[in-house]
Amino acid sequence: MADGILLERAGVPAVSICTDAFTVPARAMAKAYGFPGFAFVTVPHPVASLTREQISQRAREVVPDVLRILGVE
Repeated sequence: MADGILLERAGVPAVSICTDAFTVPARAMAKAYGFPGFAFVTVPHPVASLTREQISQRAREVVPDVLRILGVE
């Protein structure tokens, strides 16, 4: 989350992705960094135990949200 916010502040379009278990801390961090409305994408938790194909599938599923946040849908 912090990296995405810092990149945005530097003028570099970015989208942070976190698991849904970290939604509340992600919003708190965005608020603490002065970006209370910072848009980010969540995926189901956990991801550490997933196979490579399962991770790829989750990535494909969030592409539309990433593009929407970047404004290139």
